[in-house]
Amino acid sequence: MSIIEQAIERMAHLKRAGVDIGEEPAAAPEAPPAAAPAVAPAPAPAPAPAPAPAAVPVAAVPPAGEAAAPVQVVGGAPIDSSRYVELDLARLDGMGLVVPSAPRSQIAEEFRVIKRPILANAHGKGAAPVDNGNLIMVTSSVPGEGKSFNSINLAMSIAMELDNRVLLVDADVARPSILNLLGLPPAKGLMDVLLDEDVGLPDVLLRTNVEKLTLLPAGMPHKNATELLASGAMRSLLVELAHRYPDRIIIFDSPPLMVTTEAPVLAQSMGQLVMVVEAGRTTHAMVKQALAKVQGCPVKMLVLNKARYARTDGYYGYYGYGYGYGSETGYRDTAKAG
Repeated sequence: MSIIEQAIERMAHLKRAGVDIGEEPAAAPEAPPAAAPAVAPAPAPAPAPAPAPAAVPVAAVPPAGEAAAPVQVVGGAPIDSSRYVELDLARLDGMGLVVPSAPRSQIAEEFRVIKRPILANAHGKGAAPVDNGNLIMVTSSVPGEGKSFNSINLAMSIAMELDNRVLLVDADVARPSILNLLGLPPAKGLMDVLLDEDVGLPDVLLRTNVEKLTLLPAGMPHKNATELLASGAMRSLLVELAHRYPDRIIIFDSPPLMVTTEAPVLAQSMGQLVMVVEAGRTTHAMVKQALAKVQGCPVKMLVLNKARYARTDGYYGYYGYGYGYGSETGYRDTAKAG
């Protein structure tokens, strides 16, 4: 038997024994393709986290909106947008109010005259020391004489000073008008602080784009407003306002003296009172009667509002303001400004 025949016979015996000699080499090449699909899915999960970063901008949208507040800066510090308001200064200028963009206007010059003795008393540089001299109440005998207009102008004028900050408080809780005149919506304020112990003063103060001017709205009206203004909580609030910020002047736009009981109660805690008198309307007797209701306020001044004055073209106007001192017995001379 030849060698080839012997090899063929041996292979036949191996096959009959169950050994598949011809197929074993073919099976080996199939292993790598089988392993390839097993390895391929492993990189696939790596892109899976990609949707997670996509969710980050969605979650970041609210903070981005809130981050708009710190963009507004007052006194070098970022502020909360919920307590920041933009005053339309062009609109206020058109209404004849004092604004920082028109520092040499006639109305601005008039209030420079009016604020000088007020600031002197507030800083202890007047004729005599004044307790709570930085608490200033602006009022009138009857409604319609221009007390709120004068309150805003006085606050704006003092805010333009280098060394003074101003808090303008709408204390006319029955008929608040400060926010409306400034073109702002109603907001929580003084009454909310007095009624709700969970509401603090920082929760209701409104910072403005006039850097040194802050607002305290009247807040919600209340039937017991007089009692609240005479309460221990109000006295504590006034002490905090008067002494916490020594460089701050606090101006209260109060109700008229002759038509409410709130104004005389509030006046008891004030260091200065500025009474607005409408020229040609408010009588001497009305002023005396109104001032007689004020007890405890050491300094009383009068501002003559809507006074006629001669213009350079020979015509008369009604936009002049005057300033003078008052007492419980009535007027002294009132000097017209301008």
